[in-house]
Amino acid sequence: MQAHLQLDKSVEKLLRKIGEIADSIGLDAYVIGGYVRDLVLGRPCKDIDIVTTGSGVELAEKVHKEIGNNSNIHIFKTYGTAMIRSGDYEIEFVGARKESYQRESRNPTVTPGTLEDDQNRRDFSINAMAIQLNKSNFGEFIDPFNGLNDIQRKRIVTPLDPDITFSDDPLRMLRAIRFAGQLNFDLDPETKMAIKRNAYRIKIITQERVTTELRKMINSATPSIPFLLLDETGILPYIFKELPALKGVETINGKSHKDNFYHTLEVLDNVAQESDNEWLRWAALLHDIAKPPTKRFDPELGWTFHGHEVLGAK
Repeated sequence: MQAHLQLDKSVEKLLRKIGEIADSIGLDAYVIGGYVRDLVLGRPCKDIDIVTTGSGVELAEKVHKEIGNNSNIHIFKTYGTAMIRSGDYEIEFVGARKESYQRESRNPTVTPGTLEDDQNRRDFSINAMAIQLNKSNFGEFIDPFNGLNDIQRKRIVTPLDPDITFSDDPLRMLRAIRFAGQLNFDLDPETKMAIKRNAYRIKIITQERVTTELRKMINSATPSIPFLLLDETGILPYIFKELPALKGVETINGKSHKDNFYHTLEVLDNVAQESDNEWLRWAALLHDIAKPPTKRFDPELGWTFHGHEVLGAK
């Protein structure tokens, strides 16, 4: 296991300062999650998550006081978190915690915990890696679930039993697929099977959160990847039933039509290669959405979809 990661000089000074402040009030502090993942991947990241074995709000207030007028702080008392904006960076502070879930809710019961507890509750191994900030061990890389190895293998893997991970919080199934699309990773086979087994539980997730994930998927470099995974895992009919309705080829008297599902994803990828405009991408995804209800067979003309563009626009 790699003992230390090379931090960017532009942020190392800030992180060392946070570690020193944590030392002064007797707390352990770590960078965890997406910033560490992107550091390993060599991807730019301006969002930094700090987890501490104590009050994240207390640490944030001390940090804000020390770094002065170049920062703004927002405290979210309901969640026990705080956000500091310093230069180009947004730094979120939270106390380490453990979570337990009721079956019909993705809102956990939260209790204070250790770093290990906090890493256990993370969605994927690549998001459970941490870096120590305290002076005595500054920069130490803590990777209990071999997230570094999973990055090297390009695999999305849950830290614990994937059935429990996805049953506890079904939104994580969409996040797994979204990360696979964004990073061009594969779903670990057992992770993929667990999504298939738990796909129906996506129904307890609000439409707002589903839409947020879909927007991130459609903005990925090759958006067909996550949409194909949504189909393969059985989630798509629960969140976007009109898309799988495009699947299939029907033949009558030797006359066939194309599979509009795969055609749509091909068009989507072609648009994505030419433009980052999200609305153009949605237009590509939806351009044939009304073909199933307008499909007719004419003995002379073959298959027709008259008016699909009008119905689809509605």
